[in-house]
Amino acid sequence: MDISFDTLLQKDSFTKEEIIRLLKASGEQEKALFKRSHDVKLKHIGNKVYFRGLVEFSNICKKDCLYCGIRASNKMVNRYDIADDQILKAAKFAHEHNYGSMVLQAGERSDPAFVDRICQLLKDIKKLSNNELGITISIGEQTKETYQKWFDAGAHRYLLRIESSNPKLYSKIHPDNKEHAHATRLACLKSLQDIGYQTGTGVMIGLPFQTYEDLANDILFMKEFDIDMVGMGPFIEHDQTPLYEYKDDLMNLNDRFRLTLRMISVLRIIMKDINIASATALQAIDPLGREKALKIGANIIMPNITPTQERANYLLYQNKPCIDEGADDCTNCMEARINMADGEIGYGQWGDSLHYKSRR
Repeated sequence: MDISFDTLLQKDSFTKEEIIRLLKASGEQEKALFKRSHDVKLKHIGNKVYFRGLVEFSNICKKDCLYCGIRASNKMVNRYDIADDQILKAAKFAHEHNYGSMVLQAGERSDPAFVDRICQLLKDIKKLSNNELGITISIGEQTKETYQKWFDAGAHRYLLRIESSNPKLYSKIHPDNKEHAHATRLACLKSLQDIGYQTGTGVMIGLPFQTYEDLANDILFMKEFDIDMVGMGPFIEHDQTPLYEYKDDLMNLNDRFRLTLRMISVLRIIMKDINIASATALQAIDPLGREKALKIGANIIMPNITPTQERANYLLYQNKPCIDEGADDCTNCMEARINMADGEIGYGQWGDSLHYKSRR
């Protein structure tokens, strides 16, 4: 016999069937779920929200993922690669504005010149910030040697989204070739953990072909893999990608948005001390999307400090917010958003994952 929803909410871990039940919550049950995850967040990690100044420094990518606007074969993209001095200028901005941390994100490349360039940038960022800026990087699949080089140069957190823990679904949203193998993605995550990175992953919610069972398995995967941080958001289609042909089969944007909030909520209850980012894609659907995520479980927010002239060219999905704001605008906006979500900004702090500390 099924237990009551309220009894279910008091549990600390769930079966796959129970997760599916929570992910399907609506009305009063959804409210109760959000209240529970909010309480768990306050009890285990407090109301601090940590900044990660995001620099999307290049949209040049060798991958051809079927959902992504900057995929290699999209000829309609204006490609760019921000000069190192501009990246360092953004890092200086983050440091001077007491962000605590920054994120370097780009399309995926692994040529030797690129690998060496990232090494030098990491060293330069550490130097200009007196070793005070925390650095997350998100530059896709690399060899273990490359990950080690970047770790030694100063990066200490890495985000590599699994996209889906279901290999069959993964193969439907990526080309069928050795460049896009699910097993490689898993091996990379394992390498990152072995080296000592705070390791982050995430999934897209509302993909074509995706089921509630897939999403429940994604949550169980993150728990089993013992992940330190998660960035997941609603899937938003892009009309210059192959997956766009399935646009009429998708759940509507608002349903994808609500489901993403429930995913964050359930994950917070299960993995009480990890870092969870409030994804920019939430704001593409709901103007208050990021605040809503912070309220119910997220504790990381990423103000975009990419030089404004290039922001419009880093479009993984359409209707991306804040592409015409300067870094100062973005900071002021984030402060207001966090206050609205009853959060307190952890200025000048790395805001490392508490889970990482206990896992290590």
